[in-house]
Amino acid sequence: MNLPLRRLGTVIGVMLIALMISTTTIQFFQASSLNTDARNVRTIYREFGRDRGPIIVGDQSVAWSEPIDDVYAFQRIYDPGARYAHVTGYFATAFNASTGIERWSNDVLGGTADSLLLSRIQDLFTGRQPQGGSVELTLDPELQQVAADALAGQRGAVVALDPSTGAILALHSSPSFDPNALATHDREAATDAWEALLADPEKPLENRATGTILYPPGSTFKVLVTAAWLELDPTRDATSTVPTPAELQLPQSTSIIRNPGQTSCGGADTGELVYAFKESCNTTFAQLAMDLGEQQLAAITEDFGFGTGLNIPLNVNPSIYPDTASDAEVALTGIGQFDVRVSALQMAMVAAAVANDGTLMRPHLVATERDADLAVINRTAPEVFSEPISAETAHELTTLMTAVVESGTGTPAAVPGVTVAGKTGTAETGNEQDQHAWMIAFAPAEDPQVAVAVLLENGGRDGSAAYGGSSAGPIVRRLVEAAVR
Repeated sequence: MNLPLRRLGTVIGVMLIALMISTTTIQFFQASSLNTDARNVRTIYREFGRDRGPIIVGDQSVAWSEPIDDVYAFQRIYDPGARYAHVTGYFATAFNASTGIERWSNDVLGGTADSLLLSRIQDLFTGRQPQGGSVELTLDPELQQVAADALAGQRGAVVALDPSTGAILALHSSPSFDPNALATHDREAATDAWEALLADPEKPLENRATGTILYPPGSTFKVLVTAAWLELDPTRDATSTVPTPAELQLPQSTSIIRNPGQTSCGGADTGELVYAFKESCNTTFAQLAMDLGEQQLAAITEDFGFGTGLNIPLNVNPSIYPDTASDAEVALTGIGQFDVRVSALQMAMVAAAVANDGTLMRPHLVATERDADLAVINRTAPEVFSEPISAETAHELTTLMTAVVESGTGTPAAVPGVTVAGKTGTAETGNEQDQHAWMIAFAPAEDPQVAVAVLLENGGRDGSAAYGGSSAGPIVRRLVEAAVR
């Protein structure tokens, strides 16, 4: 072979080696970054053009994909959209984004989960169009409907739990929104819908149930104060004597705490715990809070989940028991004021722990995941979150909470033939025209099937006339009736 041919062969060989190195670098070493590059249209089409599996509540799909004649091939449908919007979230091609279960269970719904590997291999051999798996939620469709109907036209949230398993039976935030408007493939329409939701003063995109907005809990926090007080001394019970004065002068402060009606509880400066609890005497629990001190209160709230991030799998913002600088601030936390801030889910967890003999189960929304052939690939097992109180303390709290509904501030939540245990709360916001109405409860008290928390932001439709019992109590009653029916 002459010299020119050898040189040409060498050049061709070098070019082939360079091509192999370049191809290997692109296909192997740079594959991940190229796939996630926002400019990679093929990746976007592949991700958003999958036949995603359904999200199921009860025996009905509330989110699914339908074939459509465009570049994405499938359109995500939500029905009834607004009732489940803060749970399902949305899968939006226009924004290359997803939220809610659509996001947190994306690998199952999109068919890319490791647990679906066998399904994908079978699709290769059979030639079947790849399909995503399904996600079955723990929600009870009837309870979710009751929650949505009860909150209609009001800002607030409802959470209902199965206290024995932690399964979330209802989770609704109001106002809600239509996820179909964001899931449309019409980019202009989706953008208009998004901007309208952002501009809405009612803030429909906020999930008030999981704490994207946190609220002062008012007198529902007295359950936690009472729990800490009972835990310190096993001889204490519902009949123990507690202070019940008409007024409590806060130390090193000009502020005075008064009871509802500005009178003593029971006409004396001391009385039984059960009376102070069912009548929600502010002076009693402000004094008990100071007697306990910040450390004890911080410890009991932490045991119930305050300060801890939680995934259900949606993100839940941690509730807050604040640092305090004085006994006066500690006293205010004892009645659920100062800087105490909670989510509706957190307060449902408090009720659920009492209902479950002091054991708090980890809340969860996903019951079962299945492949496209309906074979189970994952099932959520109940898991203990914490054991914040003893069974004895839970029993005394049940006695106290039952009295609230039988003859105290929570009588509007009473259900004939069912023993309901609850605690009301009316939380001040610093504006006399705005106070949040709360109630937490569980039923039947002797064999709890459901634990609930109801929040009406700024009193809901009752406005400044709202109270926990009169405004949130009837919603609790409707939820309990549906749960034990």
